[in-house]
Formats: sequence, structure tokens, C-alpha cells
Amino acid sequence: MAGVSVASAFAGMRSASPVLFKAGCPDCRGRFELAASALRLAIGASSRTTFYSFTCPECGVPVRKPAGERIVELLTGGGVRTLRLHSTL
Repeated sequence: MAGVSVASAFAGMRSASPVLFKAGCPDCRGRFELAASALRLAIGASSRTTFYSFTCPECGVPVRKPAGERIVELLTGGGVRTLRLHSTL
């Protein structure tokens, strides 16, 4: 793209809407939407050690839920910060 400025290359693009994820709290039974920045994803060696977590915005309780392959795909694609867990033998 010789001769094209960065500003003109992006001039026709619209800003993307932030991704929101629907979630629920098992403690207070609240239902809400969370931004990617409010979630954390931990990917372990097995399905038992792969989960996502957040703090309930309604009652403040930390929530941890299992994350299957589809959930991992959606969360990583939506920009959720991911931690890869490594086991030591």
C-alpha cells in the first residue's frame, strides 16, 4: 500500500461494537451481560481444569464455571483474556 496513509486506509471502517457475553450468577440468580474485560478464561489440560470466571456485578460473589470447547472458542474470539494452565509432573 505504497502512498496510502494509515488514516485513509481506515477511513471507511466503522468502529466495532464491544462484545458482550450473557452470564448468570448461581448465588443471587442475577442475569446480566458482561464485557470481555470482566471475564477471565483458564485453559487447562482437561475439561475439569478449563473454566471461565467473573465477579457477579449484582452481589459481588466470584463465579467460576466450566468451559467446553464452544465456550472457549466464543470467549477467545470475543477478546477475553486467557491463561493457559500447565501441569507439572
